Amino acid sequence: MEIGVPKEIKDQEWRVGLSPSSVRVLKESGHHIFVETLAGNGAGFTDDDYRQAGAEIVDTAKAAWDKQMVVKVKEPLKSEYDLLQKEQLLFTYLHLAADRTLTESLMSAGTCAIAYETVEQPGVNRLPLLTPMSIIAGRLAVQFGARYLERQQGGRGVLLGGVPGVKPGKVAILGGGVVGTEAAKIAVGMGAGVQILDVNVERLSYLETLFGSRVELLYSNSAHIENAVIEADLVIGAVLIPGRKAPTLVTRDLVKKMRPGSVIVDVAVDQGGCVETLHPTSHTQPVYIEEGVVHYGVPNMPGAVPWTSTQALNNSTLPYVVQLANLGVKALEINPVLGKGLNVQNHQLVHPAVQEVFPDLVS
Repeated sequence: MEIGVPKEIKDQEWRVGLSPSSVRVLKESGHHIFVETLAGNGAGFTDDDYRQAGAEIVDTAKAAWDKQMVVKVKEPLKSEYDLLQKEQLLFTYLHLAADRTLTESLMSAGTCAIAYETVEQPGVNRLPLLTPMSIIAGRLAVQFGARYLERQQGGRGVLLGGVPGVKPGKVAILGGGVVGTEAAKIAVGMGAGVQILDVNVERLSYLETLFGSRVELLYSNSAHIENAVIEADLVIGAVLIPGRKAPTLVTRDLVKKMRPGSVIVDVAVDQGGCVETLHPTSHTQPVYIEEGVVHYGVPNMPGAVPWTSTQALNNSTLPYVVQLANLGVKALEINPVLGKGLNVQNHQLVHPAVQEVFPDLVS
């Protein structure tokens, strides 16, 4: 199969769909890989690295897109919609529930669109291709949050870990999944006071075995959310409902009650976000201030650490890429885990969760 790897064009998105080592595995399996020039530079991979792995370097995005399968990191942007092809396999993060225009464009093109974030193993929310980036995003959320709490960045001037004689900052984490757990690890490591709120009591019990008394674990309801958000120096949105838009947990009225210079980092922003006042930003302009609170809404946070992120992502995606390359669309039938990643096929919206968001697009 011919596989294209375009350069990512989202603002400061330095990750790349396939690393040279992944290219080598695919090449050894008999496939032909076409990598757009400089696609891997931001992640530390040169064109020569790809050539040595067996890839052909192409000069234009169109040359990389004009293939049977395209492997990316982030969703196609508007300038790429015309490059989508009928029956082409597209394997990348899509987050369609938050993007009607992209959904309609994929349907119109007839692309077979498979989303990393909805590939799902048996069990409760076992998302093997979302997990590695969730780990990174969770850890970065505290790292960025701590930075924007600095006075020079518009924050309150709070050191999360405090110092002897001065109490530490408070971190409220909405959601105790992978993102929330990883955020808590970093926040606890910094010495901050940490609360995690979640609706899953079993998950809270697990988190108790992990953190003990170092983290305050609360059932997520409106009263607990309100108290936690008002008292927090840093609020981290870590809510995920696979394939669906994130619920709004923090209203504008609640943001108004936060202390000026507090910080909100919403990792759920790529699924619509769980904070009413937060909208997507970019690595170039990551924050804005609304209601006196610093809002950080970069939807591709792991793009800030592309050397780590690309390799972590490829470790998880490569087995599925190989299956798709070897079997084409049959891989979706043979492997039900991969099959759950299918969002659009034959001009139809097929993923149940996304159908619930856009019922008028279902024929």
